[in-house]
Amino acid sequence: MPIWQAVLLGFIEGLTEFLPVSSTGHILLAGHFMGFDSPGKTFEVLIQLGAILAIVYVYFWRLIEMVRSLPHDPQMRRFAVALLIAFLPAALLGALLHKYIKEVLFETPALICAMLILGGIVLLVVDRIKLPVRFTDVTDIAPPRAFGIGLFQCLALVPGVSRSGSTIVGGLLLGADKRTAAEFSFFLAMPTMAGAFALDLFKNWGRLHAADALPIGVGFLVAFVTAVIVVRMALEFIGRHGFAPFGWWRIVIGTLGLAALAVYG
Repeated sequence: MPIWQAVLLGFIEGLTEFLPVSSTGHILLAGHFMGFDSPGKTFEVLIQLGAILAIVYVYFWRLIEMVRSLPHDPQMRRFAVALLIAFLPAALLGALLHKYIKEVLFETPALICAMLILGGIVLLVVDRIKLPVRFTDVTDIAPPRAFGIGLFQCLALVPGVSRSGSTIVGGLLLGADKRTAAEFSFFLAMPTMAGAFALDLFKNWGRLHAADALPIGVGFLVAFVTAVIVVRMALEFIGRHGFAPFGWWRIVIGTLGLAALAVYG
C-alpha cells in the first residue's frame, strides 16, 4: 500500500479510537472509498496496537501505582475486578461471532453509516438528559455496574456503534458523570483492545508478509502519536463541551458516507 494511505489510516485510528465516534467505522469507510482492502483486515487490526500502547503510555505511572496498591487497597482490588467483569461479555461474544463480524458486518458500509448516525442521535439525547450522578471517581464503579457497562460494550461489536461510545453511554446511564464515564472507557479499552488484537493476530498471522512491515510500522507509529495527543486532551474537552460535538460529528460522517455510497457505490 502507498505510504500516504498508511499515514492517513494511522491518523484516523489514533484520532478516533478513544472518542465516541467509532474508529472501526471510520477506518473501514476510509478504506472502502480509497479502494484499500487488507486480507482479514490485518492492517487495520495491527495498527490498533499503536492506540493500545498510547493509552498505556499516558496512564503508565497511574497503572503502576494501581498495581502496587492492589495487595493493601480493597477499593483498588474491587476496581480491578470491575474491569475484568466489564471486559468479559464483549470478549466472549466477540470470540464466538468473530467470523461473522469480520466477513459480514465489516463488509457492509451502509450498515456502518447507519450506526454512525444512530449512535450520534443517541449521544445527542443522552448529553441533554440530566441523569443522576452516583460516581465521580473511576475507582468507585462497583462490579455490578461495571458488568452493565460491559453489556453496553457488546453493542460495539457492530462496526459504527463505537466501543468508547457504547461504554460511555452505559456509564452515564448507570450513574457516572461524563468525565468518569469517559475515563472508565479508557481503562476498559486496554484489556478489550489487547484481547481483540491478540485474537486477530492469531487468526491472520499466516496472511502477513515481509512487504507489510513498512506500511504497518508507519500506521502504527502515526496511530500511537495521534492517540497520545487525543487521550491527553479528551477528558478536559468532554468535561467542558460534553458529547454533543461527537454526536454531530457522527451524524455528518454517516450522512456523507451514505451519500457517497449512493453516488459511487
